[in-house]
Amino acid sequence: MTGGASQARRRREKKKRRAWRFGHVAETLCAWHLRLRGYRILARGFRVPVGEIDIVARRGRTLAMIEVKARDTFATAVEALGPRQQRRIARAAAAFLKARPGCAGLDVRFDMMVVLPWRLPVHLTDAWRSEG
Repeated sequence: MTGGASQARRRREKKKRRAWRFGHVAETLCAWHLRLRGYRILARGFRVPVGEIDIVARRGRTLAMIEVKARDTFATAVEALGPRQQRRIARAAAAFLKARPGCAGLDVRFDMMVVLPWRLPVHLTDAWRSEG
């Protein structure tokens, strides 16, 4: 591999690590924001082969499956959650409920939290509906 190619690879890897770290910080900020509003965090980064849920939180009889998007603008954050990702989150939610039978009777809701630079997270409740 040439020196230029390895430098480009290192830059891509560094950029990827920075994005992961920014996303992790955004999820942590959202988790604390939710806690302060009376939610109990049941899981963070719930991963199964069919999908992933950033945060699973409960308040009362509502179980919120929350996708966190950290972007420079609100519009780009909202646009980043497409139908394919919504289906993956819905499949992961089904797997979560199967793994936790005690949560089966709760009302499931799909939320989104948007993190913008130097702002508190914006919580969009019931951001979309699952087809299933």
